[in-house]
This record gives sequence, structure tokens and C-alpha cells, in this order.
Amino acid sequence: MKSPKQIGKTLKKARKEIGLTQVQIAEKVGISSNYYSMLETGKRENPGSKIMTKIAKVLKLSPEDVFPI
Repeated sequence: MKSPKQIGKTLKKARKEIGLTQVQIAEKVGISSNYYSMLETGKRENPGSKIMTKIAKVLKLSPEDVFPI
């Protein structure tokens, strides 16, 4: 199982690969940029399944690639 910090590293790497900012990801997902930032820095645990799916879709990943099941 991935730790919150490992998940955050995966999120950050994927975000940078597609050239978006934290604010842009948050807007596309419908969450605050502060909440997304906390996910990316490992300060928040896994979000709900709907949010996980939206984040993964925006990052062009499957939810299983990012979040532990």
C-alpha cells in the first residue's frame, strides 16, 4: 500500500508531465487548490472514490495507478 507521501509524488509527477498547475487540476476536479496541494504533499489521506477517479482522469491515469485500493 502506498503512503500519502508516495501518492503525492505520483500526483506531482503526473501533473508536471501534462503541464498543469495545482490550481488547474483542482479546478478541473472541482476541489480547492489547497485540498489538492495537501494531497500532493502527503498531508491529506486518500480522498473519496469520486474525487480519486476525477483526479486520475485529469492526470490521464487509472485510479489504481495513483491510489491504493
